[in-house]
Amino acid sequence: MKIKKIHHVAYRCIDAKQTVEWYGKYLNMDFVLAIAEDQVPSTKEPDPYMHIFLDAGAGNILAFFELPTKAPMGRDQNTPIWTQHLALEIDSMDELLAAKARLEADGIDVVGPTDHTIFTSIYFFDPSGHRLELAANTGTPKMMKQLDDVKWAMLDEWSKTRKAPQHARWMHDGSCSGKGV
Repeated sequence: MKIKKIHHVAYRCIDAKQTVEWYGKYLNMDFVLAIAEDQVPSTKEPDPYMHIFLDAGAGNILAFFELPTKAPMGRDQNTPIWTQHLALEIDSMDELLAAKARLEADGIDVVGPTDHTIFTSIYFFDPSGHRLELAANTGTPKMMKQLDDVKWAMLDEWSKTRKAPQHARWMHDGSCSGKGV
């Protein structure tokens, strides 16, 4: 078996309608489907919910559940807030900067642009508190090949030492101009 694609990724939201409107306004995602039930199909648990589906492009679906009978949403307090996030690819740096301006114009705090050498991104939160990243690729084919060549060695070293391997130090030490690497 080989996975064909991600059918959908589901998160919880505070308000389904607010979520559909927000993702439409700021990320231009179309609302494609709503499913509402009084019973969870997989567990048969009696629990009303609204399940919404948004078009994330290229056949990818981002879904949310509004769960009105459950305790308020929280997050894993043992995981840093920057760790769990959803990264979405966009076409260009121009789109990235336009998105940043649009978000900030409406009072949404944005971190970045952050240069990750092979992509540049911005970070912000949706109304339910999910951290989102918009990323514009900037890596060259040569850069991607160099990273591909060392991925297993890096993973093996990390597995043994739990210290950051230096196989791709060029990404962080300023030695990469993006052209020569």
